[in-house]
Amino acid sequence: MGGLAALARQAGHRVTGCDAGVYPPMSEQLRALGIDLIESYEADQLALRPDVFVVGNVVSRARLPGGAPKFPLMEAILDAGLPYTSGPQWLLENVLQGRHVLAVAGTHGKTTTTAMLAWILEQAGLSPGFLVGGVPLDFGISARLGAPATGREHSLFVIEADEYDTAFFDKRSKFVHYRPRTAVLNNLEFDHADIFQDLAAIEHQFHHLVRTVPSTGRIVFNTQEASLARVLAQGCWSERRGFGAAGSDFCAEGEDSNFAVLHHGQPAGRVRWALSGAHNRMNALAAVAAAEHVGVPPAQACEALARFQNVRRRMEVRGAVARPGGAITVYDDFAHHPTAIRATLDGLRRQLDAQGRTHERILAIFEPRSNTMKLGAMKSQLPWALEHADLTFCHAAGLDWDAAEALAPMGARAKVAHNLDELVAKITKNVRSGDHLLCMSNGGFGGVHTRLLREIENNS
Repeated sequence: MGGLAALARQAGHRVTGCDAGVYPPMSEQLRALGIDLIESYEADQLALRPDVFVVGNVVSRARLPGGAPKFPLMEAILDAGLPYTSGPQWLLENVLQGRHVLAVAGTHGKTTTTAMLAWILEQAGLSPGFLVGGVPLDFGISARLGAPATGREHSLFVIEADEYDTAFFDKRSKFVHYRPRTAVLNNLEFDHADIFQDLAAIEHQFHHLVRTVPSTGRIVFNTQEASLARVLAQGCWSERRGFGAAGSDFCAEGEDSNFAVLHHGQPAGRVRWALSGAHNRMNALAAVAAAEHVGVPPAQACEALARFQNVRRRMEVRGAVARPGGAITVYDDFAHHPTAIRATLDGLRRQLDAQGRTHERILAIFEPRSNTMKLGAMKSQLPWALEHADLTFCHAAGLDWDAAEALAPMGARAKVAHNLDELVAKITKNVRSGDHLLCMSNGGFGGVHTRLLREIENNS
């Protein structure tokens, strides 16, 4: 919604917004754009008299324990019969019409792959518009309109395509609104246990996306995912390009930080970069395959990726404290699904090992904050997800399930805290020179990164 607000502002509209608990980097971006942000959902905001209210999917008809509405502004909009729409619908009608949309869907890697694809197109001189669920370091903003259409040429727009539902009044997945000509299906696992009963239900939504791609469009799909094979088996009317497995249209050979891209089995380019993890190599293949659909040769795409700086909150170094024997480094990462947590930890471990730093420990610090994790739907997968961490610290505040019990298979390697003060104290007690502190959450995590750096510095 913050990116959508940025697009509306660039289009010349006056934009205000309301939310609760906004945190960086989006809060900083909105402030820089001059977008007023109100920290509440009170009905008195009707006095702003906007032409339309754009409603995000956090808003509902829920009631508080005493019976009062959780979102009074929404109730007032409905009572007054004022115009409202969803974010995805507003995007379709005001931004995406008439453009060649490249949509990136998947359980993991959407933000990073969307940023990669936008960067490749930018480096190719195509000036794409984009909407990313994070802040790409190469652009410094999460959204922009991009170059307008000229003559018969379509302008390009790259969008992160989420399968979560659109709004309380539109239960379709967001991505069905985007009408892409190039659709990336990065991967597909069970997630969003608060709205999907099982994996088959999500596969059904992904097939809705496939149905919207024209016959002249392209489906870029991960050939290593049985779930995506099932989606495409339901029907596909567009050109297909697979990536990942050996023999796919696009695959890779080499290490995660230095690999060749093969196109139809022939070397087409090489990527040398600072990113870690096999998951980012897969993201790169998806971006290269999508860019090729709009005329960017794979070799040129690989050259652009070698200069790609990643996205804020994706293995972002928040600071380091020098100590004899090696600095203690604190990272911030958005990983929250067990598979993403495992991939992030594995990527860092492989990177350290490749640099001959096998003795340096990784401390995983995470909070189960997503709706799926809060429900405990994936708690049994956590020991597997955290396998590559030397020590794990879980912030268990607000959970209805026993984190200590879920992490018990890890033995003394796992520690649980029920508030941030306790969490910081346990970490600082166990930290030592050369450690890598990887903080993982899909929220602000209470500013734990800054607190850790301060406490470690004070104790040095």
